[in-house]
Amino acid sequence: MDITNSAAAQAAAPLTLALVVASDREGRFAPVIADWFRTRVAERADFTLTVLDLAETRLPTSLSYDPDPAVRAELARITPVLEAADAFVVLTPEYNHSFPASLKNLIDRHYTEWRAKPVGFVSYGGISGGIRAVEQLRQVYAEMHAVTVRDGVVLPNAHGQFDEEGRFKDPTGPENGAKLMLDQLAWWGRALKEAKSARPYAA
Repeated sequence: MDITNSAAAQAAAPLTLALVVASDREGRFAPVIADWFRTRVAERADFTLTVLDLAETRLPTSLSYDPDPAVRAELARITPVLEAADAFVVLTPEYNHSFPASLKNLIDRHYTEWRAKPVGFVSYGGISGGIRAVEQLRQVYAEMHAVTVRDGVVLPNAHGQFDEEGRFKDPTGPENGAKLMLDQLAWWGRALKEAKSARPYAA
């Protein structure tokens, strides 16, 4: 086997990026933002996108080491999506200065799936744009041995930034933020993937 060609092929292959849509609230605005973000990723050749929408999951908040068959079946659907991802983007609102319980539930049910992978954030909310939720998530993901990237997309008063057709009235700032974040995710995703292929991560 030609190791050089194999390494070059691995470096050229797109990374698997998982978009976690955290809101499961009735009447949520998240799908509008998620649709916009999909278009940003679709323009790039360095990622393939998978989406995990927590409004479409059925995971109870009570944790158990011996979950019932329904929970096991749901985890059998969800966990492989996280395991296969090389990088993550978490799309989260801010609820009461924090992030949704649905997201904490997902994080707490997994561990190795997050480990030594980069995480970026798209946040939205009122005047803060969800930044307080993101700052708390950085601490949570550090405990998961994940690497959070510096730049992201912050959308204060998000409803007012979109027109009736779900398009940004002024896309300049969000598009620049998305590009910076995706560039950083690509760098970290590639670097960490190559490092883990050379030696196991020391957790």
